[in-house]
Amino acid sequence: MWLATTSGAREDELSLDSCHSASSPVIRNCNTFSMASTSVPENYYVAPVGETQMVVLRRYENLRLIGSGAQGIVCAATDTVTNMPVAIKKLSRPFQNVTHAKRAYREFILMNLVNHKNIIGLLNAFSPQREVEEFTDLYIVMELMDANLCQADHERLSYLLYQMLCGIKHLHSAGIIHRDLKPSNIVVKSNCTLKILDFGLARTAVEAFMMTPYVVTRYYRAPEVILGMGYNENVDVWSIGCIFGELVRGRVLFPGADHIDQWTRIIELLGTPDPKFLSRLQTTVRNYVENRPKCQAVPFETLFADNMFPPCADNARLTAAKARDLLSRMLVIDPEQRISVDEALAHEYVNVWYDHSEVGWRIILHYKKFSR
Repeated sequence: MWLATTSGAREDELSLDSCHSASSPVIRNCNTFSMASTSVPENYYVAPVGETQMVVLRRYENLRLIGSGAQGIVCAATDTVTNMPVAIKKLSRPFQNVTHAKRAYREFILMNLVNHKNIIGLLNAFSPQREVEEFTDLYIVMELMDANLCQADHERLSYLLYQMLCGIKHLHSAGIIHRDLKPSNIVVKSNCTLKILDFGLARTAVEAFMMTPYVVTRYYRAPEVILGMGYNENVDVWSIGCIFGELVRGRVLFPGADHIDQWTRIIELLGTPDPKFLSRLQTTVRNYVENRPKCQAVPFETLFADNMFPPCADNARLTAAKARDLLSRMLVIDPEQRISVDEALAHEYVNVWYDHSEVGWRIILHYKKFSR
């Protein structure tokens, strides 16, 4: 699944002035063509996809729907210029309001600037409209990934986790928090190559410290976000832990019906946090949490029993016990006690794949400009 439905969010201020700069690398990479409201440009054609009319460049053929959601739809297609399969994402009403525009801008500019093998990159972007008054449609072209996350043997499970951590470390090193990690935003190829996508909610670490809690799809939302605390890049580590645990158990770990139920689901498995953590909560939140029934943590040996894991691999480090240990360090309610991305990459269960050229991938410094 390529697209996820993200909850409505109150967003803080973000300048969109750079979107209109003629010198912007984003604009230079965007092919725009004039189109009267009642006609299609010569080098475009209309491709019906389900109930949606896609107006795409003629170089893209054989469109077929592969995903849909609140943000738009994604089609697989063939690029006849490169003779390669691609994915084309049509953003749904990207300029309907300021919030939609901010998300479209963030995703567009980050995809254009990002450069890491485990993060989806921008191949092309276009709009069939040229005039500002007509500019309603935005299409993003990406590499087509042909599989979703699914349970695998220890080698594949470990390697997928390693790649997730590499991609997120790259973003964190540039001061970017993804904020919306979930299985539908992690795509893989049949050869086990993994890429992270969907940057509509990504923000800089400085901006994220006291942001709205309505980020990250609920099931993968870190406790500090649910409780309205300041947060940092460790929210992404929690989300990766939830995804990892879901791969092992074959179902969502914390399927909360709302944010209160989400907290209840978390403490039912991980236990009520200690007083030191509770003392950092806002008074009203702390009073609520303290007045809830106390829960004892379920042992990780029960939560992630040996029979939930694939058979042990030839490598002695790729065992259920090692995987469970890493999960126990990721799924920690207190973010100050939670393992960091660097520590996770050094863990025995994933460091068998460690390659400095992947972990220490060169950072493009102007990633940090994307939120201006």
